[in-house]
Amino acid sequence: MKVIEKIRAASEEGKVVFSFEFFPPKTEDGVDNLFDRMERMVSHNPSFCDITWGAGGSTADLTLDISNKMQNMICVETMMHLTCTNMPVEKIDHALDTIKANGIQNVLALRGDPPHGQDKFVQVAGGFACALDLVEHIRAKYGDYFGITVAGYPEAHPDMIQGEGGVSLEGYQNDLAYLKRKVDAGADLIITQLFYDTDIYLKFVNDCRQIGITCPIVPGIMPINNYKGFLRMTGFCKTKIPLEIIAALDPIKDNEEAVKAYGVHLGTEMCKKILAQGIKTLHLYTLNMEKSALAILKNLGLIDDAKISRSLPWRRPANIFRVKEDVRPIFWANRPKSYISRTHGWDQYPRGRWGDSGNPSYGALSDYQFMRPRSRDQKLQEEWAVPLKSVEDVHEIFMNFCLGKLKSSPWSELDGLQPETKIINEQLGNVNMKGFLTINSQPAVNGEKSDSLSVGWGGPGGYVYQKAYLEFFCSKEKLNVLVENCTAFPSLTYIAVNKDGLYLSNVGLNAVNAVTWGVFPAKEIIQPTVVDPASFMVWKDEAFEIWTRGWACLFPEGNPSRKILEQVQSSYFLVSLVDNDYIHGDLFEVFKDI
Repeated sequence: MKVIEKIRAASEEGKVVFSFEFFPPKTEDGVDNLFDRMERMVSHNPSFCDITWGAGGSTADLTLDISNKMQNMICVETMMHLTCTNMPVEKIDHALDTIKANGIQNVLALRGDPPHGQDKFVQVAGGFACALDLVEHIRAKYGDYFGITVAGYPEAHPDMIQGEGGVSLEGYQNDLAYLKRKVDAGADLIITQLFYDTDIYLKFVNDCRQIGITCPIVPGIMPINNYKGFLRMTGFCKTKIPLEIIAALDPIKDNEEAVKAYGVHLGTEMCKKILAQGIKTLHLYTLNMEKSALAILKNLGLIDDAKISRSLPWRRPANIFRVKEDVRPIFWANRPKSYISRTHGWDQYPRGRWGDSGNPSYGALSDYQFMRPRSRDQKLQEEWAVPLKSVEDVHEIFMNFCLGKLKSSPWSELDGLQPETKIINEQLGNVNMKGFLTINSQPAVNGEKSDSLSVGWGGPGGYVYQKAYLEFFCSKEKLNVLVENCTAFPSLTYIAVNKDGLYLSNVGLNAVNAVTWGVFPAKEIIQPTVVDPASFMVWKDEAFEIWTRGWACLFPEGNPSRKILEQVQSSYFLVSLVDNDYIHGDLFEVFKDI
C-alpha cells in the first residue's frame, strides 16, 4: 500500500501516525541485530519504515535485500531510499523493478550525497542530475504504481547554505520552488531533513503552503543519543542548533546516559509542539537504535507496551500482492516467515474460507527455513545443545520450554512463549513429560473481548473465539492409546503422520476446520486460522526436518545426542489435535490416563 494512502486514511480518522528510518549495517551481525530491533519496533504498528541507500550506491544490494525482508518477512510497509549517485538509469530501473517484484510500492527519491572521497555531487554518465529527474523518470516509466516521497529542507538544502549566516532569502525561495517542482512532477509526500528548532519547521510548512504545496510534510525527528554524533550530524547537514540546546548539553556532554535522557526530553517537547499545530505525522530517524525513539512515542501517549494490538493473530502482510490474505493454516503459527517463504510464489492467497489448499502449491523446503540470526543460534546453542542420555531428556527440555524456563525453540521463530500459551503452560508441561512433545497450541476461547492482551486481535469492539488446539510429536505406542481415548471424546478431531507419510485421521482428506474466528461490528465473521489435512502434509516435512537441521545440528558430528534425536525423528508421529467443543471441552482430558 502507498504510504500517502495510509496517511490520508489516518488523517480522516484524526489519528497520529509515526514511522521509523533505518540504515544498512556494515556487518552480518549488525544486520541480524537490526532485524531483531525492527521486529520489536514494528510491533508498535508504525505507518511505515524506510531504509537508506548508501552513499554512491555503496549498499545497493544490501538495501534491496533488507527492503525485501522488511516488506515480506517483518511485514511492515517499507519505503526504500533511492539516490542518483553513481547510478546510471539501468541500475535505477533494476532497483525499481526488484522492489516492484517484491510487492513494495514506496520510494524516497533523492539526489544523494557525493560518494566517499568526493566533495560534491557529480552526475554519472547515463544517470540523473537531481531528485527531480528521478521523480520524473519513475512517473514516466512506472506510472502510478509507486508512491514517491521527496526530501524537504526546512533550512534549505545544505548545498545552499553558506557559512554561519545560513541561506540567503533568494536561495531559500529557490529551494522552495525546486521542492514544488518535485511535487508537481509526481511526488506525493515530503519528509524533512532533521532540525532542532521547531519554529523553523513550522515556518517551512507555512511557506510551502503559500506557494501551493498541499501534500503532507512529515517532520523528521532525530533523537540525540550521543553528543559527538549529534555535533557530527548537525555539522554535516548544516543544521542550526538553538542556544538553549547547546547550553543544556554542554554540562552533560561526557555523560552518555544524561545526553540520551535529554535527547528524549527534547524530542518529546519538539513533537508536542508540532502535534499542537495540527500536524499528525512524525518520522523518527532511529540511527538503528530503538530506546530513544520508543521513549519519545511513549511520552506522547502514542504507544503502550501493555496495549500492542494485532489486526489478525498473525502479522498482516504488507506486500501489495497479498494484502487481501486473511486466512492461514495454524501449523506455521510459530514460523510465520517460513510460511511466507513457502508461499512466496503463489498466484493468489487465501481470502475468507480456506479453499483448495493444494492449489496453488507450496514451495519446496529451502535453506531459508532453517536459517536463524546469530543471536538466536547462540540462544538455541545454550538452551538446547545440552547432552541427551535418553528420550526422557528430550521430554524434559520440551517441558521446560512450555513452563517458560527456556526462551527459544527450534520449532519457533518467535521469542519465548506467546501470551496465550501462558494460559495453559502448566497443562502443556504435564503433557510433555508424558512424551507428547508440543510445538504449537492455543487455548479454547469463547467470546473474549478482541482487545484482550492475551488472546485479542482485530481491534476494539469485537469478540474472538478459539477451539483448543494442540500439535505435538509422540511415539506410535502413545499415539495408539491417544486414538483409542479419542473415541470417548466425540468433539476431538485429529490428524497424524510420520516422517515417511504414514497417515491416520478421523476426518476426511478435504476437511477444513476453522479454529480461530472473530466477530466485529459491521464486518463479516473473520476466520484467520484453519486446520486442513493437505497443508498439514506439507508442513510435516518441515516439522520433521527441524529435528536434524534445527536441533541435532547443534551437536558435533558423532555426538550420541544426535543419534537420540534422529531416532525420535524417524520413529515418532506428528499429531494435530482439535477440540471442537470450544464452550465445554477440555482438550487435556484425553491425556489423563496415558
